[in-house]
Amino acid sequence: MNDLAVYFGLFLTAFAAATILPMQSETALSALILLDEYPVGTLVAVVSVGNVAGSVINWALGRGVDRFRDKKWFPVKKAMLSRAAGWYHRYGRWSLLLSWAPIIGDPLTVVAGVLREPFWSFLVLVTVAKVGRYVALTAAVLGLSTPS
Repeated sequence: MNDLAVYFGLFLTAFAAATILPMQSETALSALILLDEYPVGTLVAVVSVGNVAGSVINWALGRGVDRFRDKKWFPVKKAMLSRAAGWYHRYGRWSLLLSWAPIIGDPLTVVAGVLREPFWSFLVLVTVAKVGRYVALTAAVLGLSTPS
């Protein structure tokens, strides 16, 4: 398969996983690491950029939440938004370090937009969280795939 197509597919999977589609970027990254055909650093960079870009879309949707909240395609339901807002109010911008987490991570990125978190602090914290998750996953996959 064409390398560019592989990287683009990984990017799209990670992007979608951070937005409205139920995707598993971790599975795609793990499979590509195990293939041992692509540089691991490049894979981690591509999946991280895709996932952070998806979170930026969530932040932007949050900024325009009043226009989008009742749309069927809106990625976060009221209950999830309320729960994430609670976390955000309790822990402030530092709660964005949980943006990697299942269930609460994506709503936190929307809430950050709703609550007008400045873009640059949002971007730094979400990038640290997402890259950290993929680095940890990569270390685990490489550790498990290395014969003892």
